[in-house]
Amino acid sequence: MQLAVDILSWTLLTAGAAFCVVGALGLLRMPDFYTRIHAASVIDTLGAGLLLAGMMLQAGPSLVTVRLLIIALLLFFTSPTAVHALGRAALLRGIEPRLESTEREPSRP
Repeated sequence: MQLAVDILSWTLLTAGAAFCVVGALGLLRMPDFYTRIHAASVIDTLGAGLLLAGMMLQAGPSLVTVRLLIIALLLFFTSPTAVHALGRAALLRGIEPRLESTEREPSRP
């Protein structure tokens, strides 16, 4: 039984770390501020959630698991709210989103 818990928890930990790395790469690859905060917030919430779930399985039924659950709930509610406030502040500050032009350039012979 302990082997199954270890395999599942390490799978969750590895997946969470992979999502966090993908989020970090998204910060480098995305073209503007708004797409960067979107990529970071979605991946960060999922990555942190998987990491915390893996740690909860490793901790077993204890007070540590309750503390990790409280941290997970705190991240679940505050991360999207913080990103929304950051995006709204950037929009009010005048940072324009990068939009693709719907008009195509004429082809040249």
